[in-house]
Amino acid sequence: MIEAVDLTLVNWSRAQFALTAMYHWIFVPLTLGITIIIAMMESIYVRTGNPEWKRITKFWMTLFGINFAIGVATGIILEFEFGTNWSNYSWFVGDIFGAPLAIEGIFAFFMESTFIAIMFFGWNKVGKKTHLLATWLTAIGANLSALWILVANAWMQRPVGMQFNPETARNEMNNFWEVLFSPVAVDKFLHTTSSGFVLAAIFVIGISAWYLLKKREILLARKSILIASLFGLVSSIYLVLTGDNSTRTIATTQPMKFAAIEGLYNGTQGAGLVAVGVFSTSKTDPNNENLKDFSLKIEIPNVLSYMAFLDWNAFVPGVNDLINGNEQHGIMSAYEKMERGKLAVAKLTDFKNAQKAGNDSLANVLKTEIMDKAFQDNFFKYFGYGYVDDPHKLIPSIPLTFYSFHIMVMLGGYFVLFFILSLVFTLRNQLENRRWYLRLAIWTIPLAYLASQAGWIVAEMGRQPWVIQDLMPTWTAVTRISAGAVQTTFWLFALIFTILLAAEVKIMLRQIKIGPKH
Repeated sequence: MIEAVDLTLVNWSRAQFALTAMYHWIFVPLTLGITIIIAMMESIYVRTGNPEWKRITKFWMTLFGINFAIGVATGIILEFEFGTNWSNYSWFVGDIFGAPLAIEGIFAFFMESTFIAIMFFGWNKVGKKTHLLATWLTAIGANLSALWILVANAWMQRPVGMQFNPETARNEMNNFWEVLFSPVAVDKFLHTTSSGFVLAAIFVIGISAWYLLKKREILLARKSILIASLFGLVSSIYLVLTGDNSTRTIATTQPMKFAAIEGLYNGTQGAGLVAVGVFSTSKTDPNNENLKDFSLKIEIPNVLSYMAFLDWNAFVPGVNDLINGNEQHGIMSAYEKMERGKLAVAKLTDFKNAQKAGNDSLANVLKTEIMDKAFQDNFFKYFGYGYVDDPHKLIPSIPLTFYSFHIMVMLGGYFVLFFILSLVFTLRNQLENRRWYLRLAIWTIPLAYLASQAGWIVAEMGRQPWVIQDLMPTWTAVTRISAGAVQTTFWLFALIFTILLAAEVKIMLRQIKIGPKH
């Protein structure tokens, strides 16, 4: 069985993975969106035959290439960390988690690589339509590659389509389609990719705005802003809709995360949505630093209940309901889940001990009990709680989750307005006279990255302490290595990734200053 480990090791392993993931996500969303924008521009070129559109396409393709090349390095390291730092996790669910990662590798290294080569080097070697097909397949391949990573992550948020095998003490996939099409996976893919579309559109508009301010490449800038504004407006509206649906899914599958994003401690009917909130610096519970009261709160009555359950008067459980239970609303306490989890762990331990002792008859009886559907539904479902000694460890960082969620939501609303203004000014031929807006467009680029990172903070920090929701807490998932080794690689990766990011920014800015080839 998995043994307890040094929490210093756990924290440094988490920090290293978070560092790698956040740096990697700087590069990914631009790739997801800009490939589609490039394909749209090349489609116009093929349809019209206008060489200006080819020049525009090749310019944005160059910036995409810079971003893609450097982003690959961080992604490879991220996948290796599952084996180096989280080997217990990889053992426990490798049969499930490995499948989407393997498929992602096929898409990334075969489909994407093949068509990217044609896209960059095939301009004078293949026909226009063949090259356009390669560009579109690159865009599709990039997003399908992301699909499998997001499916794997969604499974960690809500494990489905599996069967626990007591012989190996591993979870095994028994329904691939349930894993692929779970509501969490669908929501995560649609919301994450649409956020990449929005970021890429803002990137294109911001760079084009710089050209207009410098009175350079006026035609390229105007045409690029038109395409990016249309694409961005549709994507931003879709982003809001998918975000709303995703939040509703969280309310039913991860109620503790939902309570954290709204700072809801005590459940209530007709719960209000906190539009603006600021936490105090003092703790409300001496046992947990994550519980802090609001020093300022502006709340919209009943909206949270509707957002969660499409019912203005629905009961929304708070943190205290999930820890202490609420019989009136059928909410099991964390204490009860811990007891059930301990029974599941004990049953599995007895089974393994019977196997070691050669007591086959007892082992067969215990295996039958473990595999029984009632036991799976009522006890193994809470297996991870068996490793929790304090229910307060089940509460994520509420201020961090709350602030990240509200920053993401407010910026999402701003982006819709941003694209509307961009489209209006473009269609009225007023962009060059709106210099304040052009400057705003440039500063909106880092805001898009901030919103993107905030979304992942909500997704990952909001589900703590779980690596796999309800089945495996973080402290049971790590590799038993020295904390010092993880600290060393953390600072090494931090240095390497920072250098890579600085190199990308420098190369990107230099290429932007040079501009497209004439």
